[in-house]
Amino acid sequence: MTTLFYSHPASLDHDTGAMHPESPARFEAVLAALEAPGFAGLERREAPPVAPEQLARVHSEAYVEAVFKAIPETGHVNLDPDTIISPGSGEAARRAAGAVCAAVDAVAAGEADNAFCAVRPPGHHAEPARSMGFCLFNNVAVGALQARAAHGLERVAVIDFDVHHGNGTQAMFWDDAKLFYASTHQMPFYPGTGSVEERGVAGNIVNVPLAAMDGSLEFRHAMSATILPALKRFAPDFVLISAGFDAHEADPLAGLRLHEDDYTWATEALLAVARDSCDGRLVSTLEGGYDLHALAASAAAHVAALMAA
Repeated sequence: MTTLFYSHPASLDHDTGAMHPESPARFEAVLAALEAPGFAGLERREAPPVAPEQLARVHSEAYVEAVFKAIPETGHVNLDPDTIISPGSGEAARRAAGAVCAAVDAVAAGEADNAFCAVRPPGHHAEPARSMGFCLFNNVAVGALQARAAHGLERVAVIDFDVHHGNGTQAMFWDDAKLFYASTHQMPFYPGTGSVEERGVAGNIVNVPLAAMDGSLEFRHAMSATILPALKRFAPDFVLISAGFDAHEADPLAGLRLHEDDYTWATEALLAVARDSCDGRLVSTLEGGYDLHALAASAAAHVAALMAA
C-alpha cells in the first residue's frame, strides 16, 4: 500500500497574525508528527501551484482575481472578521488547492493507493464567490472537479468530519446529483448551516448534526447508521475526505469529544467503502484542528490508517 504525502513550505508563510487559531504552528505540528519512524514509508511530494483552470471550475474568475488583488505587500488584511491574509497567503492558497489536485491526479493514475495533503489555509467554508471561516479557496471541491475533468470520474464524494459544517462544499455540490457531500458537525454552531433538512438536488447532501458534548458513540452512530450507507448507495468513483480534527475533546474552538481512535475508525470505514466502490481511490486534505497536540496525534492516527489500508 502506497500513501502519498503532499505539503509545501509556503503553508508556513500564510501569516494570520498573533493569537489567530489558524496559525503556521498547526502545519509545523502535523509535519513533526509525521516525521516519526512509523511514517518512513510515506512518499513525500511537494505540492504544485494550482492551475487557473482548476480554480475556475469552482470559483468565479472575478472572485479569484479579487482574492489575489487583496494580498498585501506587507502586514495583514481581513477578508472577513475571521479570514486574515498576509503577503505569503496567495502562494500558500495556490499550493493548498494544487496539492489536492496533484494528489487526485496521482491516485487516479494508479501511482499510489491514497494520499494526504497537509496544507493551509483550509478550504471547506470557501463558497464560489466568498471567503470565510479561515478559507480562501475550496481545496477539496477543486480536487473533486479535477477528478471529473481530468480523469472522467463522474461520481465524486466528499466526507467531512470537521467540527464545523462545510458550507462551501455543500453549496458547490448542491445542484449536481453526481457530487455527494456528507458531514458530521456540531450544531448549533458556526457557520449555521448543515441541518438534516438540507438535502441537495437529489438527496446528494447528507448532514448529521451532533450536539455539544457528543462523543465517540454519537459520532460512530452517525457514520454507521447514516453516512456510510448513503455513501455506499451513491457508489462513488472517487472519495475525498475533509479531514478536520477540531471535533477532538481537547480542541479549544468547539465542544465535541472525539479521540484519536475515532479518526482511525472513521478512516478505516471510509477506506473500506472506497475499496468496494472505486478500487480504494481516496484523497484526504487537512481542514481544522486547533489544539496542537490533539491535531498532531489525530493527523498521525488518520495517516497511519491510510498507510495500513
